Amino acid sequence: MAEALAPLASLSLNLRQMIAVLERERQALAALDADGLVGAARDKDVLCDALATIGPQLLDNETRSLAETARQLNDVNRRVRNLLAANVAARIEALGGPRRLPRATYAPSRA
Repeated sequence: MAEALAPLASLSLNLRQMIAVLERERQALAALDADGLVGAARDKDVLCDALATIGPQLLDNETRSLAETARQLNDVNRRVRNLLAANVAARIEALGGPRRLPRATYAPSRA
């Protein structure tokens, strides 16, 4: 019985750590802390590797709730990142004008 609970305890711990990392990432996004974002991305990658070994069939009510919380936090952070990127793009465009793509032209080739 204790052997069956070990993967759940590990899963619960990893999900709690992921939630903490996602909260830290949100704080780094708010502060525009590049080092904090890089650290959070590295930590998320390690935790994703650990979570990848566990299938959804092992989720109980607690771990399912933790996984849903992590999913929601990740979604919020993704939206914040997208808003920040759009804001930066708009500011850069305001400084340099709209992007101008090279015009495709047709010129016959000469042999």
